[in-house]
Parts: sequence; C-alpha cells; structure tokens
Amino acid sequence: MTNITNKTINILLVEDHEFTRLGLAMKIDNTPHFNLVAQAVDGLEGVELAQKYNPDVVLMDIGLPKMDGISATRKIKEDLKLGCAVLMFTSRDSKEDIFAAFKAGADGYIMKGSSSQNLINAIDTVSEHAAWIDSQIARVVLSSIQNENEIAVSSKNQKEANKKYGLTKKELEVLALIVDGLSNQEISEKLVVSMSTTKAHVHNILQKLYLKDRTKAAIIALKEGLV
Repeated sequence: MTNITNKTINILLVEDHEFTRLGLAMKIDNTPHFNLVAQAVDGLEGVELAQKYNPDVVLMDIGLPKMDGISATRKIKEDLKLGCAVLMFTSRDSKEDIFAAFKAGADGYIMKGSSSQNLINAIDTVSEHAAWIDSQIARVVLSSIQNENEIAVSSKNQKEANKKYGLTKKELEVLALIVDGLSNQEISEKLVVSMSTTKAHVHNILQKLYLKDRTKAAIIALKEGLV
C-alpha cells in the first residue's frame, strides 16, 4: 500500500455496528501509515473523543445513536472548530444525506462496501485537506443539480465539450480515471507512466479547468460531458 501523504495519519473511528467497527479497525491497524487513536460507538462519544484527541481524520458513520453523524460533524467542525477532517463512511446514498453531510462540514463521502484501497485513498486525501467523493456519489449530486435545473446539461459530444478547455487526449484519459476514483498511484500503474508524469497531467487538468481539487474536476467532467 502506498502512503501518498508521507506521514502517519491519526484516525478516530465512529461506528455503532460492532462487526463493521471491528473490520474497519483491522483495516486501519493493517495500514502502516494509519494510527487508530480511539473508537466511538455513538455520535456524542465521537464528538468527545474528537475534542480529546484532535485526530487528523474522523471516519464517521451517519446512522449513529445519541447523536447522528451529520450532527456530530457539525459539532466538530462548526462549534468546536477542530482542524480534523471528517470522512463520512456510510451506506446512505440519498441526496438529502449527501448534501446535509457536506453542509455540516464533511470533507469526504465514501460508501460502505468500497474497496480497502479506495478507503485508504479517501483517508489519505482528506487528511491533506482535499475533498473526496465517490464517483457514484458525484453522479447523485450531479443528477440532483441537473434535475433542479441549477446547471445546464450539455448535449455536446466529448470533442465539442472539450473545445473550451483544451485538454489533450491523455489528459482526458487521466480525467476519466479521476472520475472513477483512482489515486495518482493507481493512475500511474494503470497507464504505465511515472508518478511525476501523472502528477503533471493532474496539475494541467486542474489548471485548464480553473479548479483546485480533484472532486470538483470530477463534477465538471460529468457535467460537461468530458468523460
């Protein structure tokens, strides 16, 4: 497993389901650059432990007793103003839960059932103060926005849609992999190129899209029909 952050990441796990919590704890313990500082079984305890340990990342379920995960996130981010990132880890994929989580201050949203590597990538990403959102969640968000007519749905083909951005064929290929949730390391392996080459492609993509993070790039790619 590749540590893209080059540092130990302290993690607080907030999950009420015992077997899920034990499984997640094992995954965290088996990842060399992760350090599980504490576990909480409800949202209220999660807030208390977040304040006590101030971890790098809080891995937060939504459906929690005593205080739900969204309320706990709001307490951590808005009331206590802790610097830790909050990654929602849940089976809920309704637009109401997704929007509520991000409005409360969540830094990322990943579905239960995601691969171990995808979870590691998500934790690594939010620990660096960058947003993470699963591609399927991005599609829910985009679909909701489109249905509410908040953005225009492009009917142009990929070539026409790309005219205003000027992405190269290789950059479009990299962008499609970003939308699929692949990390830079995974993109490098899939395209059989060096990490520096992949980072250069990602940098150029973000510059051409006038964006600062990969999540927004994925949303724009889906909205504009670039992938």
